[in-house]
Amino acid sequence: MSEPNFPENFISSLSAEPGFDAGNFINAHQNIESPTSIRLNPFKKHPIKTNGPVPWCAEGHYLDTRPSFTFDPLFHAGCYYVQEASSMFIDQILKTIRPNNDEPIKILDLCAAPGGKSTLINSSIGAEDLLVANEIIKTRVPVLCDNLNRWGTANIIVSNNDPKEFSRLTGFFDIILVDAPCSGSGMFRKDPAAMNEWSEANVTLCHQRQERILADVYPALKEEGYLIYSTCSYSHQENEEIVDWLCDTFDMESTAIPIYKEWGIVETLSEKHKAYGYRFYPGQVKGEGLFAACLKKKEATPGLSSFKTKGHQKLALQEIEFVKRYLIDPENYYYNKINDDWLAISRVHKESLDTLQRHLYLKKSGIRVGKVMGNDLIPDHELALSIHINKDAVLQTELTYQQAIQYLRRENIDINPTDKGWSLMTFEGQALGWAKLLPNRINNYYPKEIRIFNPPPPKGGEEIG
Repeated sequence: MSEPNFPENFISSLSAEPGFDAGNFINAHQNIESPTSIRLNPFKKHPIKTNGPVPWCAEGHYLDTRPSFTFDPLFHAGCYYVQEASSMFIDQILKTIRPNNDEPIKILDLCAAPGGKSTLINSSIGAEDLLVANEIIKTRVPVLCDNLNRWGTANIIVSNNDPKEFSRLTGFFDIILVDAPCSGSGMFRKDPAAMNEWSEANVTLCHQRQERILADVYPALKEEGYLIYSTCSYSHQENEEIVDWLCDTFDMESTAIPIYKEWGIVETLSEKHKAYGYRFYPGQVKGEGLFAACLKKKEATPGLSSFKTKGHQKLALQEIEFVKRYLIDPENYYYNKINDDWLAISRVHKESLDTLQRHLYLKKSGIRVGKVMGNDLIPDHELALSIHINKDAVLQTELTYQQAIQYLRRENIDINPTDKGWSLMTFEGQALGWAKLLPNRINNYYPKEIRIFNPPPPKGGEEIG
């Protein structure tokens, strides 16, 4: 590794930060490679070779080398997510604050793209809990939807809204995660180009933006609900100062998160309110830079009045019965038609969906099952990747590795089908998508927006981010 070219005054600006060791920090950036880590999908269990657990996350694992994830069909099937290890600490926070009762909860991931923390949250909640994954920037929404589609569950809604628009949803969420836009110094080892973007002026700008985002979304948190705040910055202004500002501005109480000394995480206390924070420094933890804190809202918040739509239109009931064939436990879903597409979401979330549709711009809700055309269903890619698909209702075609790569490239596949009709294309039993089997050919329906292009790189090759 080359010697890091830290921005001017950067190291000196961190000298007073809790737990900061300049020599250790510089050595980690100069001589220690960023570890590669993945988080397994608990809903799509599949044997994957790993090299030890990430200690603060149940499904997190390190790899001994960075493989070509793009050319691993199991990645596209949603069997795992490639995520930086430190950011998996959200799992430890959720374990600590999750109420010890059976009441369903609603969680908002406010700045969700590309989806690492959203898929992590989704792994830690039950089917009757609801996750709303919001992305502020419109161009980042498709990758968020793609990653959540791969995860395969029906208790997810994706929105594309500015934080201020959530202020109308007073007291709606039990937990809100704000992984705030920041100056990005925690990613310097993994992305050295980020050093060129860092400046003390940008830190101040980020601090102001973080305050605005938090103030905008705060009304949406219910009384006794939890706010999880995180950044990939080392700067005090963006971390402990923000936590003190929250306690100054709102009635919030700091929450301690249990950690173990051998993890290498530095527990901090903010200057004014002695609120807990958790710092991750490369060289001290096996991961990149992160700050996280958790606070409980103590002030009363008026609840949102409920709103219910009418049931299914009578004219569509016949189509609904047709759609139901393709889902396990079909009576557990509320079916909703948008244009020609049928969507299904867990019935327990219907009232929440009705409320969110009134206030937000929704890009995904539950599972997009497909279009009914006469006596046929044109199945959607979301249905293929869903853990709720009724596989007994569809053909399945198992592919070799080479055939799977052909399929993921949206190329012709070298097989001679004996059946006809829509088929779920699988690799090692895991669904990849749809194809239409015809007497003389196969029509590949893998979505062109997410097909893979490049030839497989040499062993140990490319990254996917």
